[in-house]
Amino acid sequence: MNLLSALTVTTSSTEPGLLPGETVVREGKAAILFPSANEVFYNPVQEFNRDLTCAVITEFAREHLAQRGVRILVPGEKDRVVVRLSEEKNGTEDQEASEQPEKERQKEEEGDKKEFITASVGERCEVCQGLRVLEGLAASGLRSVRFALEVPGLKSITANDYSAKAAALIARNAQHNNVSHILQARQRDARSEHKLHCLARGKKERYDVIDLDPYGSPSPFLDAAVQAVSEGGLLCITCTDMAVMAGNSGETCYSKYGSMSIKSRYCHEMALRIILHSLDQRAAVYQRYIEPLLSVSVDFYIRVFVRVKTGQAVVKNSASKHALLYNCVGCGAFHLQRMGKKMSQGKHMKYSAATGPPVGPNCEHCRQRHQLGGPIWAEPIHDIKFVQKVLGAISGNPTRFRTSKRIEGVLSMVTEELQDVPLYYVLDHLSSTVHCNTPPMLQFRSALLHAGYRVSLSHACKNAVKTDAPAGVLWDIIRCWEKSNPVKRERLSETSPAHLEFSFTCFEIREDANPQSRKRHLTRFQENPQANWGPKARAKAGGGISSELEDKRKQFQGKRKKPITDSSQLKSLPCKKFRKGTCTYGDKCCYSHELEQETNEKKMD
Repeated sequence: MNLLSALTVTTSSTEPGLLPGETVVREGKAAILFPSANEVFYNPVQEFNRDLTCAVITEFAREHLAQRGVRILVPGEKDRVVVRLSEEKNGTEDQEASEQPEKERQKEEEGDKKEFITASVGERCEVCQGLRVLEGLAASGLRSVRFALEVPGLKSITANDYSAKAAALIARNAQHNNVSHILQARQRDARSEHKLHCLARGKKERYDVIDLDPYGSPSPFLDAAVQAVSEGGLLCITCTDMAVMAGNSGETCYSKYGSMSIKSRYCHEMALRIILHSLDQRAAVYQRYIEPLLSVSVDFYIRVFVRVKTGQAVVKNSASKHALLYNCVGCGAFHLQRMGKKMSQGKHMKYSAATGPPVGPNCEHCRQRHQLGGPIWAEPIHDIKFVQKVLGAISGNPTRFRTSKRIEGVLSMVTEELQDVPLYYVLDHLSSTVHCNTPPMLQFRSALLHAGYRVSLSHACKNAVKTDAPAGVLWDIIRCWEKSNPVKRERLSETSPAHLEFSFTCFEIREDANPQSRKRHLTRFQENPQANWGPKARAKAGGGISSELEDKRKQFQGKRKKPITDSSQLKSLPCKKFRKGTCTYGDKCCYSHELEQETNEKKMD
């Protein structure tokens, strides 16, 4: 199956109950009545998002309900396992049991003989206190209908939308899929819906799972969401405003998330850490804190799954979980500065402000200045034990989702990432800084391993290098590689890291330099499945997408199909380095400095 057919949906316009202009979109086990005049109601590229969410909520329900003696039944699973709190690692229960005393093993065997209540998909889990789910921005209700049909152990699902037309469509889709006994449509403002519902019914009626998948930024809904989720409940958040979070509008990012984004090669992981920082900050106001379970950057959006808990003592440690970011504008070297620190004093912990900064006025490698970004979340962004459980369920039941292969590839990379190392470098950017050819990934990883450092890939970027090695070691390896693959020295600027001395580096390939996900050729980075596959336009009251929005979307498509063949044509383009004050070529620069000067003179006038 190719990538395009994997994301193609089955549509039909002959089923009973359809209104004029409607069609049926089938995804997973759901059949959704779809107003064909309004394209924004459905984006097939997000099927991976919805499949992954169903898988995560299923494992969350398995853990959550196992404490109450409930066993969930997932169609297609051969071995249904009840996860207990005593289990520390997925797949290692037998080994741990052999190390336990005989009495404890006898207790476990007696517990396994007890009868469990079973929960199946499509059934209302009322007796066993199933999960209460809220989708705050449901649109057509596709996600909620899929929860009802594919996730066992649910007590109720509330599909909310501010649009009256959307709420009516959700109710029709619930009836069309025979899940009205579980799924209820509601029309309210999601910014206050969570909060008002909790105040009216108390903390016991909080939602166990809250899913927010807005158009653009989720920031208006985060404050209410962290209050409305139950103790130990699950928040599922999607952000599609990647231009803001990736550094194009740092001031807008700060106003929405309380963090300054910067343009960098690691912008996709930084975006994940920005939303986690914002969630933890808003939760801390109410003496709550987050525990990230899974955070992924895919396609044109990011998706985070976090568990929310309450604890004043843990909230005091919040400052040490966040860090400012110093990024060199020249070579891209970065350093983190924690906002706070904690020290143990007997049975008590003392919290204080951190000391810094970790860098000087200029970069030690290229003598350029630093940008200041953040604060960002500096702790691990995944719970590997939980991710392994989700991965094990997907691998053992590959026919459950249409995007199972891609989910398996992404989660496999997640489990291989260095969890205690924030952000990453990009190999081709390191080599382009000194104008040399890019070393093979295996050789570069082997060089780091020979030097005694840890290294991994990242699911967020194809050529990422995540390592605990200092930036100086990376540049040492690049300089050694450039020595054996020399470039013309006149191409290098005076501040290039290539001019510094280097020590010998071993590039002999090691066996452990190639991770398992790469050896198995898993689907890790997917190509664009179709044209104009990115985010759809914002919904309109009357439905449809205007031709102006379509033209704007395609404005910059294919802008590099007519490359510049004559270097003299570059003089018509402004010099970006001159604008920043870092251009060292003067009159020899192939780009124009005059355009910048004319602009400055007009501003002076």
